Amino acid sequence: MSATNTVDAGEIAKFEAMAAEWWDPNGKFKPLHMMNPVRLDYATGQIAAEFGRDMKADQPFKGLRILDIGCGGGLLCEPMARLGATVVGADAAERNIPVARLHAAQSGLTIDYRHTTAEALAAAGEQFDVVLNMEVVEHVADPLGYLTACQQLLKPGGLHLCSTINRNPKSFAMAIVGAEYIMRWLPKGTHEWSKFITPDELFALMEQAGMTPVDRKGYVFNFAKFTWSISDRDLSVNYVTAATKPGE
Repeated sequence: MSATNTVDAGEIAKFEAMAAEWWDPNGKFKPLHMMNPVRLDYATGQIAAEFGRDMKADQPFKGLRILDIGCGGGLLCEPMARLGATVVGADAAERNIPVARLHAAQSGLTIDYRHTTAEALAAAGEQFDVVLNMEVVEHVADPLGYLTACQQLLKPGGLHLCSTINRNPKSFAMAIVGAEYIMRWLPKGTHEWSKFITPDELFALMEQAGMTPVDRKGYVFNFAKFTWSISDRDLSVNYVTAATKPGE
């Protein structure tokens, strides 16, 4: 497997063009800033449960090595570092890395940011307790190849968290028409509906990649309250999954 076989150059170019705006809560990444609290709530809860960590402790994730693949500007890396984890943030879009490094330095955090791919990290033999794979799989050229690389990056018994967008008429209306054309939260063309993946498809892909799916939840946007919440039942647009790598 080549080091770059799942990278879609066109998708990378989209995010390169927006790199400087990662930490602007009202900029092009406003949807992620709005969603980040529920993303963190789900991720921290799953990690704590899987590794028996007490979230009331001072640094509950101390001793865990976490990879955020497709880290962007570091919106998930920084809180994981604050929780005590050793964090590697990797992104195929080169311009994201200096933005992430600068913000981490300004925040007094030590995070290992790298311009690289999941395949290159796997080829180098890197291993992690947790792989965060958030809003990336819908942008790659080969989802199965990409998820296989993510599986290779996990230690036996490791945890893989992956969020993406469902593929149905509602997701087209909300994630593309609503977010890109009406609300203008994202530049037009950020997402391609044909690349969206249903929860059942994602579970099947993760199983083919050698992981065991264990959970899935929906992220639901409430237009009246203008907030996101986690749902056990509504996975119709944004959703997140948890899977483990079998132990040896």
